[in-house]
Amino acid sequence: MRRSWLALFGLVAVVELVGVALDSTVLQWLAKPLLAPVLLAYLLQHRRRVDAVAAGLVAATTGDVALLVPGRTAFLVGMGFFLVAQLAFLAGFRRRGRPPVLAWAGYLLAWAVGNALLWGALGPLRLPVLGYSLALCLMAAAATGVSARVGAGGAFFLVSDLLIGVGAAGTELPGAGLLVMTTYCAALLLITTGWVAASPPAAGRPAGERPVAGRVAAG
Repeated sequence: MRRSWLALFGLVAVVELVGVALDSTVLQWLAKPLLAPVLLAYLLQHRRRVDAVAAGLVAATTGDVALLVPGRTAFLVGMGFFLVAQLAFLAGFRRRGRPPVLAWAGYLLAWAVGNALLWGALGPLRLPVLGYSLALCLMAAAATGVSARVGAGGAFFLVSDLLIGVGAAGTELPGAGLLVMTTYCAALLLITTGWVAASPPAAGRPAGERPVAGRVAAG
């Protein structure tokens, strides 16, 4: 069944990418909100508990829905939910491993350079992008301490959101929408499957994580 969830994710991702390529709002509304939930189902089937990465996927789902709505307000709401996602991923990754110092230095340098290049064109989005991109770069650096696969997922996430930032600054790159979603889908897939591969069995629940049944009952 786990492979079935990944196959379903592949199908949903293809529909989303076709929707972006054809500029089909209907296809994007059908597919994009399902990307993270399908991977969440895969994660919960393996771990059978809600952890930091699961929480990040929930926040990413809400962010995806917000970003389907046009307008600056929806964009900022979506950014806020993805900020929650990055902080959740960061918290989980930091408990799992210790990234090399060069990863921290490299991603923080990328954060400084990227914001310096886009600063003049972002206008009122400067401060939100500054804060969000810091959390994103810290998440990507922390991801390298979990595994190479999760680290690659963090890097793809950074590339995807960098492309969004370039667009928000007024520069439209050819095929940017397709590149954004391709790298985003790759990021979610690599982070989730890499996290599952690096995680202990369900019986070894770290302190502070809640069983799925408990979360459902509490809700």
